[in-house]
Amino acid sequence: MKKIIVAIDGYSGCGKSTTAKLVAEKLNYVYIDSGAMYRAVTLFFLRHEVPLDSTEAVKKALSLIDIRFEYNPYTHKSETYLNGESIEEEIRMMAVSDRVSEVSKIHEVREAMVALQQKLGTQKGIVMDGRDICTHVFPHAELKIFMEADIYIRAERRQAELLAKGEDVPISDIIHNLQKRDHIDTSRAESPLRKAEDAIELDSSNITIEEQTAYVIELAQKIIQHLNLSKVLNDKTPVC
Repeated sequence: MKKIIVAIDGYSGCGKSTTAKLVAEKLNYVYIDSGAMYRAVTLFFLRHEVPLDSTEAVKKALSLIDIRFEYNPYTHKSETYLNGESIEEEIRMMAVSDRVSEVSKIHEVREAMVALQQKLGTQKGIVMDGRDICTHVFPHAELKIFMEADIYIRAERRQAELLAKGEDVPISDIIHNLQKRDHIDTSRAESPLRKAEDAIELDSSNITIEEQTAYVIELAQKIIQHLNLSKVLNDKTPVC
C-alpha cells in the first residue's frame, strides 16, 4: 500500500502537534515533531550561552547536537531526546518558548534541521508539523494543511498546557509571546511562515481536537485510496 507525507503548517497554539500526533497514530505513520527539534536546539543554546550573532559559535554548537525521538511505553508518547537526555518537558517551558523563534530563524540552524527532517521523510509514511513543512521541507507532500485560530483562544490553550506542567503564566504574557513569535515567524527571511498555494486551510478556533483530527484523517485516506487505486490500474496487464 502506498504511503504519503502529511505536512501541517500553522501558528503556535492551533493544535498542530496534537492533531499531527493523532493523525499519525490513526494512519500508523511516524510522527515527527519539527517544532521540538528547534526547541531542542534552543535549549542547548540557552544552556551553553551560545551567542546567536556568531556564525562560528552557532555552527560549532550544532555539531555537538544530536536530536532523536523515542517512544515511551509508559506514557505512550514520543519523546524528544537531546544528546541522550529526555527533554520533552523542559522544551515546553516559557524560557524556551521566548527564544525559539529567534533561534529558528538562523540560517545555519534551519539548514541543519531541514536536512534532518528531509532525511527522516525519505520513506514517506510520516506526519510532520511546523511552520515551513509545506513550503520548504516537503513542498511535494501529498497532503498539506495550514492551521490557524483566534489568538485569544490560542493563548488560553497554551496557558492550560503550562498550568498542567505547574507553570502559572498570566494570559497577557502568553498573548505577547504569541504575537512576538507570529511576527518573527512570518517576517523572517529564512523560510517564513506562509500558507502554501495548494494547502487546505483549517481554522481550529471553534472545533475540537477530535473534529480537526477526523477532518485531516478523512482527507489523507481519500488521497491514499486514490493513489492505491491508480497503482492497481497501472499495474494491470492489458488483455490482448
